[in-house]
Amino acid sequence: MERPHTVLRVSLHHPAPGPTAFTHVPPRLQHDTSPLLVGRGPDAHLRLQLPHLSRRHLSLEPYLEKGGALLTFNLKALSRKGCVWVNGLTLRFLEQVPLSAVNRVAFSGVQMVVHVDGGTSLEAFVCFFHLSPSPLIYRLQAEETEEWEGILQEQPPPGPGP
Repeated sequence: MERPHTVLRVSLHHPAPGPTAFTHVPPRLQHDTSPLLVGRGPDAHLRLQLPHLSRRHLSLEPYLEKGGALLTFNLKALSRKGCVWVNGLTLRFLEQVPLSAVNRVAFSGVQMVVHVDGGTSLEAFVCFFHLSPSPLIYRLQAEETEEWEGILQEQPPPGPGP
């Protein structure tokens, strides 16, 4: 059986003590196909009370791919001051990236994991929000390793043998 709406399961974490950053986060939000705004401003659909967050920090923008039958999403950075980290990429003002089935997002100290579960409705989607007391992302950036350099340094230089 197909699900009627696309579902975004969004987990949120912020290291600040107390739940004040997330006081305006609803457990469930049904939204039409306009961009879902995240920020601290009164027009944000997901309002977070954080001093370094822009009024309109980012948006989740649904769209229909050509020939597609399911809603797909872009995440777009809307802050001129801050940046948004998405699945290893740093987005600056008005840059955007398509979301996959599971996405790791970080901005202004907030860690957010977005799971996208497709549905048949093209007119709306539903967000379920979960507030996590523990960190969701442990490695914000891909760490470059020097594995090949280490291997090459361990080998003796080419030349006449003993």
